[in-house]
Amino acid sequence: VQLQASGGGLVQAGGSLRLSCVASGLTSSPAVVGWFRQAPGKEREFVAAMRWIGSRTFYEDSVEGRFSISRDNAKNTIYLQMNSLKPEDTAVYYCALHPQTATVIVESPRGYDSWGQGTQVTVSS
Repeated sequence: VQLQASGGGLVQAGGSLRLSCVASGLTSSPAVVGWFRQAPGKEREFVAAMRWIGSRTFYEDSVEGRFSISRDNAKNTIYLQMNSLKPEDTAVYYCALHPQTATVIVESPRGYDSWGQGTQVTVSS
């Protein structure tokens, strides 16, 4: 499986960006698709996720109401719409897939086994 993320850039506080992640080589449906981010000097942290079946969504508290995860099955693409961006949202954003396993903890990066290369998001104040 390969994931190709794009859509990052430089935006002023209050602005919006939409990240895209194209998945190729899928041979089975994952349990969850997710977005994580990592700021310099910090650990990778959960941002948002969506169950592949049922489309239930999950969000980190600080992005709830501002970010929205969605999926286009026909294009095998996962999106992260980011609105009302803040300087603290500045990070490299990664998309990831969590395989079907007995236990799925959507907020932990440990269970995700396919990762995109990351796309830089910079929010200026």
